[in-house]
Amino acid sequence: MPKLKPRLRMAAELVRDGVRLADVGTDHAYLPAALILEGRITGAVAADLRKGPLENAAQTVRANGLTDRISLRLSDGLANVSAGEADDIVIAGMGGILIAEILGACPFLKDGSKRYILQPQSHSEELRAFLWSSGFRIFGESACFEDHKVYIAFCAEYTGEASRHSDAELYFGGYCKRGDEASKAYCEKKLKHLSIKADALRKSSTNAAEAERLARIINEVRSWQEQQIFTNT
Repeated sequence: MPKLKPRLRMAAELVRDGVRLADVGTDHAYLPAALILEGRITGAVAADLRKGPLENAAQTVRANGLTDRISLRLSDGLANVSAGEADDIVIAGMGGILIAEILGACPFLKDGSKRYILQPQSHSEELRAFLWSSGFRIFGESACFEDHKVYIAFCAEYTGEASRHSDAELYFGGYCKRGDEASKAYCEKKLKHLSIKADALRKSSTNAAEAERLARIINEVRSWQEQQIFTNT
């Protein structure tokens, strides 16, 4: 059985039991293979844009006797995956902008029965903005450490109701109100990045309004931290 590292295990824990899975950008197909062998899902589509990763995935599928349970698919995002083939869709290991583009091109995106498990490596604010403006709610936020780096993952489902959130929520979601060490580390990393960006804007005098907006976000998040309102949900 493939052994999932923390980043993929975190995504696996957000997948519902008994579903059909689509793993977009599957690489070695470790995630769907492990979930099937654990009895968690009934079958999967393992999709990737490139032939090389699909060849790696094929080796995993054959080695674990799963050729009748995992369908390998050369696909740009979800373009070659039909709505009936997946209940839960995992898109991991990509930037938030690319994930938003993949979702935006998905023909069955606005199906309230689907769950999207998303793991943006960067630009999570762009992904949240897309989801919230498109009628999705975000829930099930998680964070973990792997190889001295911090990763996040969260779920999204379509409700049809666009929602408004503060700029701080856009950048940080609910992570700064969580008490686990990985979530704290993620927030500190984001705060450092925003602080550096705000300082650069102030010094260059190119966009004072944006520098002030970033400063307000930083102050709001620091206020959350000072209140120490933590949750593990």
